[in-house]
Amino acid sequence: MHVTSVLQDGFIFDAKVLDLSTDSILAKFKKSCSVQASLSLGAAYPTTVSAPHSVLNGFKNLVAVAKESGYTFPQAEALLTAAKKAPTAGVADSGAAKADAPKEEEKEEDVDAGTGNLFGDEDDY
Repeated sequence: MHVTSVLQDGFIFDAKVLDLSTDSILAKFKKSCSVQASLSLGAAYPTTVSAPHSVLNGFKNLVAVAKESGYTFPQAEALLTAAKKAPTAGVADSGAAKADAPKEEEKEEDVDAGTGNLFGDEDDY
């Protein structure tokens, strides 16, 4: 017997759908969990896949408060000392002086968008 098509719920699929490996199924499942977590976090709706992200963000906020206020707890101390010991990424020893030099700020110009007094902001009578 040679399967050429699969009929399921009124839809006809090619026989290739039966050739899925465990790795491809797991990859698709992980991708869908990632999408669900992104949607739940964006909508501020807690789900089981967004819970680890919410807990981690809360922990980051606690560490930031601990750093600024001086009140510490063991996990924050461990993270802050590890951050102090870690080398700063992207800053070379020779480039340290350049990083400290003040930079000139670019001035933004007002651009006329040509709204044609749409918002009533032109006072030319």
